[in-house]
Formats: sequence, C-alpha cells, structure tokens
Amino acid sequence: MSKKVPRRPSILAVIAIAAVVAIGGVLALRWVEMSADRAGGVSSGRALIGGPFALNDQTGKPVTDQDFRGRLMLVYFGYTFCPDVCPTDLQKISAVMEMLGPDADKVAPVFITVDPERDTTDQMARYLSLFNDHITGLTGTPEAIAAAAKEYRVYYQAVRDDASATDYLVDHSAFIYLMDREGAYLTHFNRGDTPDTIVAAIKQRL
Repeated sequence: MSKKVPRRPSILAVIAIAAVVAIGGVLALRWVEMSADRAGGVSSGRALIGGPFALNDQTGKPVTDQDFRGRLMLVYFGYTFCPDVCPTDLQKISAVMEMLGPDADKVAPVFITVDPERDTTDQMARYLSLFNDHITGLTGTPEAIAAAAKEYRVYYQAVRDDASATDYLVDHSAFIYLMDREGAYLTHFNRGDTPDTIVAAIKQRL
C-alpha cells in the first residue's frame, strides 16, 4: 500500500504560522546576540554557540562534529518540508559554495534537520540533491536533534494546522553559523546577508 503524502497546510495557516516564525526569529536572534554579549563578544562567545553532535548523514552514515575538523563549517538548522525560508537559505549556501571555487573544499556546509519525524535519510538525500553537492544533511533521533540544537542555541517548535490531524510546520530560528576549523563559533548570518557577504567573511578566515 502506498504511503500517504501529508497535505500541505492551508494558505491561511501558512500566513498565521509565518507571523509566528518571524517573531520567533527575532527573539532567537536576540538570544544569540545576548549569548555573545554576555561572553564579551564573538571571540569569547565561542563556548556558548556550537558543540558536539552525533547524527547520521543523508546516506545513513554516522557523523559527528569531529568529522568536520580541519575545515570551516557553515551550519544551518531547518527542515525539508519548510515552504520558503529553508530552500531560500540553502540556495544562498549553494551560491556561496559555487562562488568559493577551489576553496569550497575547505568549507563544510551542514544542514541539520529540526523535523526528524519526517526527515529520514532518504528524504534528506532527495531534498539535498536539489542543492550544492558539498552540503551534508544530518538527521537522527528527536533526542539527538534536540541535543544538537541546544548546543547551537537553536529554537524550534512544531506548529500544527488545526484543520488537519497530520499537517504541521516547524517554527525555527534561521541563522547560518560560521564555525572555525575546530568547531568554535566565529559569527553568524541572517536573512539580510548576501552570498557576497558570507564569502567575504569566509575568505578572511581561510
């Protein structure tokens, strides 16, 4: 028997949830900024943003943060059923990797799901085939995802569609974190930052 594909939330539900996402994004950005401020800026904020994780990539291979040592990391939390923000940000990351040219091999872009219930390894593989092939997709158990999100101070929360028993979106903070070769926090980018801005920041650290 074929598996039923979940229906997308209604337009009104998407609009309502988008407002919640916007508010959550603003609060999450302030959380990140306050974390760095309390530690005295970007350099001392390294202990507050980023840390160990143990997940599986889109091929099913176990992956930890240690597998990316020696390369800069671009870390992004999102999910494959995201209607607009995530694909836009992954396109941005893809553009960054293209613009880096030969230096792309010195950078590891990592996409960590906040929707492990639906984002299986197969689903992640299908989705990421639409973007730059440097991007590693990571999924895992809800507990492992929650632990990774906590390390990166990422907020996420499923928001159900009242008109459906199965449909939901995930409200989540949407930052692209730049981590150094040892996995320590350097800076982060938000939706207003362009690929040019991100490439410039990366090249300063290569």
